[in-house]
Amino acid sequence: MKLLIVDDEALARERLRSLLADLDASIEVVGEAATGQQAIDQARHLHPDVVLLDIRMPGMDGIEASRHLNAFSPPPAIIFTTAYDEHALAAFEANAVGYLLKPVKAERLQQSLATASSLHKGQLQALQESRQDKARSHIGVRMRGDLRLIPVNEICYLRAGQKYVELRYVQGETNGTALIEESLKTLEEEFSEQFVRVHRNALVALECISGLEKDSLGRVRVRLNSVDDKLDVSRRHVAAVRKLLKARG
Repeated sequence: MKLLIVDDEALARERLRSLLADLDASIEVVGEAATGQQAIDQARHLHPDVVLLDIRMPGMDGIEASRHLNAFSPPPAIIFTTAYDEHALAAFEANAVGYLLKPVKAERLQQSLATASSLHKGQLQALQESRQDKARSHIGVRMRGDLRLIPVNEICYLRAGQKYVELRYVQGETNGTALIEESLKTLEEEFSEQFVRVHRNALVALECISGLEKDSLGRVRVRLNSVDDKLDVSRRHVAAVRKLLKARG
């Protein structure tokens, strides 16, 4: 069984290594990570069977990282390790196979690993397909063969093409585009509080809209405050977009 240890404290990672070494000789710790982003990068390259995942970490926390790990095919089994018991419900919703309070006890760790070991790949794949109510804070995209996480609050719009959805983002002084293989309808449902549909093929972040205008042909277009792009607003969506912008003030 291949394990990845994720914790922002080096001493906590060292203690888990020590516990695992005493449990079973067949357990192989293939890597360590100190952040959620590192966990995803390491898991992509190391293909662990199990991830021992801390919850409270700087930047992306363990709950968010687990959502992206669950999107792997097949996903690793996730066992959360945390000093706080208030995350139990969130961990359950994140499809964890174990939830261990620190200081982690060898007996509980062994039980969780046994549970993870008993799950075959099909069961873990089924966990991956289970949707969660809480919207993601990042969207994973492939760039030059690597997985990159784009914060949702840095996305200006999502526009559907024939096979992919174009994601337009702004990060500080730079901006760019990426392609993702998700349906616009699903994205709309997940991020309904942050994005508004302006066209059958486009969702725009409310915070990114500076106003509406008409072109020389009388078509309504949305102006964006972060990029020069202007997107068409279809007739059926004009009234709803105006209402949202008015409510925003």
